[in-house]
Amino acid sequence: MMPATQSVNAEGIMSALASPPIGEFQEQRRFHRVQLDLLGRFMLEDRSEYPCRLQDISPGDVAVLTAGYVRLDERVILYVDQLGRFEGKVARRFAGGFALTTSMTDRKREKLAAQLTWFANRGELRLPEDRRHERIQPTEPVVDMTLEDGRKYRVRIIDLSLSGAALQSDVRPAIGSRLLVGSTASRVVRHLEEGFAVEFSSPKSLETISNL
Repeated sequence: MMPATQSVNAEGIMSALASPPIGEFQEQRRFHRVQLDLLGRFMLEDRSEYPCRLQDISPGDVAVLTAGYVRLDERVILYVDQLGRFEGKVARRFAGGFALTTSMTDRKREKLAAQLTWFANRGELRLPEDRRHERIQPTEPVVDMTLEDGRKYRVRIIDLSLSGAALQSDVRPAIGSRLLVGSTASRVVRHLEEGFAVEFSSPKSLETISNL
C-alpha cells in the first residue's frame, strides 16, 4: 500500500520491483497493492459459492477475507463489486481468507491498473465517489431507501450519476453502511449538510440510470 500522502499513478501500480522474490509470492509482489473495502463472491471448482470481502488487490493478485475453505492451487472465479470478474489460482491461504493469483489479458490488466489508480488517489485528492460521471437531474426525485435492518424511508434525490447519488434525508446512515436506493444496492460514502451520498455497487448505464 502506498503512503497516504503520496499519490499513485497507473505506471506505479503496474511497475515490477527491481528484484522480485522467487517462489510462491513472486507474482503477488510484482505490483503495488491497493487496499479496498468491497464486497464480492467467489465460486470454486465444485461450483460452490461463498461471500467474501476484498482485503487488497493489484493487477497481479487479489486477497479476500472469507469463511469459505479453499485448496492451494484451486481454480477460483471471483466477482468483486465495482471491479467485475476475475479468474485465477489460489496462491496462498491465511487466517480468514486467501490470496488469488489472477489470470487476465494485458488490456484488462491495464484497465484494472487505471481503476486502482482512481481508488488509490481518491482520498488524497478528495474526489467524491460520484464525480467520475456527469451528474443528472432525476425526473422522479423521491425514492424509497431501505437500510440493512429493513427500515424504509422516503428520500429525495438531489442529483445522481452513473456511479452514485446525493440524497436529501433527515436519516444519515453511517459511512460504509450498505442500503438500497429503490432496488439499487449502494454504499454510503460521505455525509452532506442536508443528507448523504452513496456509491452504487455496480455503475449504471445511460439506459438504466432512471431505474433505481
